[in-house]
Amino acid sequence: MNETEDITITVPAAVSAADLVGPADAHLRLVEESFDASVLVRGDSVTVSGDADEVGHIAKLLSDFIDVLGRGEPLTEAYVRKAIDLCRTAEFAPSAWRDDVLHVYKGKAIRPKTAGQKRYVDAIRSHVITFGIGPAGTGKTYLAMAMALSALSYKEVGRIILTRPIVEAGENLGFLPGTLTEKVDPYIRPLYDALFAMMDGEKAHRLIEQGTIEIAPLAFMRGRTLDDSFVILDEAQNTTPEQMKMFLTRLGFGSRMVVTGDVTQTDLPRGASGLAPVESILQGIPKIAFCHFSGTDVVRHSLVGEIIAAYARAEERKSCGHTDQL
Repeated sequence: MNETEDITITVPAAVSAADLVGPADAHLRLVEESFDASVLVRGDSVTVSGDADEVGHIAKLLSDFIDVLGRGEPLTEAYVRKAIDLCRTAEFAPSAWRDDVLHVYKGKAIRPKTAGQKRYVDAIRSHVITFGIGPAGTGKTYLAMAMALSALSYKEVGRIILTRPIVEAGENLGFLPGTLTEKVDPYIRPLYDALFAMMDGEKAHRLIEQGTIEIAPLAFMRGRTLDDSFVILDEAQNTTPEQMKMFLTRLGFGSRMVVTGDVTQTDLPRGASGLAPVESILQGIPKIAFCHFSGTDVVRHSLVGEIIAAYARAEERKSCGHTDQL
C-alpha cells in the first residue's frame, strides 16, 4: 500500500482563492482528474490528501499557481494544463518552463509550452546538431527560430542561415517565370513568415541585406562550409538521403544546426526521405540529439492534436494489416 499524506497550503491574502480554483472550479477539477489525490478548499486553506507522491506534485503545482497569481498574471486553463503536463513528466517544475524565456518581441515572451518543447530547447542548448521530429503545430521551427535569434543577439553566432528543400518545383524550376528569387520565393516564404513573427520587418530586411540572416533553398548549401552560424533546415522530410548527408556535412566551426520535419508528411514524388533513416545512422554520436514530438505537444487548436492522434491510430491499424483507407 502506498504511503498517504495530507498537506495544507494557506493562500496569501493577495491571492483570490476563487482565481486559484478557476471558474466553476475548473482548475481544481483538472488537477484532481490528473492526480490520485483530492483537493479541498475552505476559505484561504487548501488541503491535499492522498498518495504521498501525488500530493507532492499537486503541492508544487498549487505553489506555482499562487506565484503566478501573486504577480498579477491570469491563471488560464491553458497554463494549468501545460503545468500539469510538465509536472507529470517528473522532469521539470512548472517554473522551469515559465521562466525559460527564449526571445521577446513586442512585449511577448516566447518560451517552451510543453514538456516536449522544453526538452527540445534544452537539447538545442547542449548539442551541436538537434533533430526536431514530429507533427505540425508542435513548435519545431518556431522555437528553433527563437533560439537562433537569441544566439545572434548574444553574439554566440555571427549569422543565421534558414533553408528548406524545394520539392514541388522539382526539375521544372527553370520553366517558371521570373528571376531565380521570384521562382523560389513561394517555397521559402514560410521561413520569412516565421522570422517576421518575432522580429521587426525593417530590421529583418536589413539583416538579410547585410547577409547576417540568409534564407535560401537547400540546393544553395552545396559546396559550402557554414562557420559561426545557427543553421535551421526546415521540412527535412522532403530531403533525399543524399541531400541530408550534404547538408549535415556543411557544419563548420562555431556553428549549430537544427533539423526539423515530420516523417509522415513527405512530399517527395518518389524515393525515400533522408529524414526517416537518419536517427538509426547517427544514433550514439555525441553532440547530436533527437527530439520526438507528439500530439500532446501541439500548441495550435486542441482539435489539431486529436486529428494527429486519429491519423496515428489509422496508420497503426494499417500496419497491422487492416484495410482502413487514409
